[in-house]
Amino acid sequence: MKKIITISRQFGAGGGELGRRTARALGIPLYNKDLILRTAMASGDLTPEEVRRWDERVPVDFGLTQSLFDFYNRPLSDKLWEAQVKAIREMADKESCVIVGRNADYILREFDHCLRVFVHADFEWRLERMCGMMPDSTEEQVRANIRSVDKARNTYCTRYTGHRYADATNYDMTLCTSRLGIDAALEHILKAAEHI
Repeated sequence: MKKIITISRQFGAGGGELGRRTARALGIPLYNKDLILRTAMASGDLTPEEVRRWDERVPVDFGLTQSLFDFYNRPLSDKLWEAQVKAIREMADKESCVIVGRNADYILREFDHCLRVFVHADFEWRLERMCGMMPDSTEEQVRANIRSVDKARNTYCTRYTGHRYADATNYDMTLCTSRLGIDAALEHILKAAEHI
């Protein structure tokens, strides 16, 4: 039976690592940054560079004065969102997989056999973890990066899904890696995946 696992995450909480380890344990494909290239190819009119530029960001100049009906002059990020939705749905239709980020939990909300996971952790734990992974950055730079990425993900999620980022009611399971650790969080995901 097909299994789809989406992993949304706070920056530095270990969601990417959990995605890789879950996919490896289940022997199914993982889609994360590679999804960007698939999205660009699926859209037909976006280059991978354009997709990377707009990844998980909302245009600064998007405002109420922009016509909601101006289909052909929409911001690039709207085109990217539509291409991303198409690519994620096609992957989920085709095969079992783990998808990290990209609001896949929302995009696949009506899919059966889909486990939607959110991974979070205490800020200081994330800071310590990311400082270890980014030794050339100062603690202040890492702290600013964590806040910046979390804010961008929140804005992106709200803009395209209408949901509040990190709201537990959007997921089947939320895991606090600073409390559980990565290994125990993986065990919980794999156990839950047995039942989808």
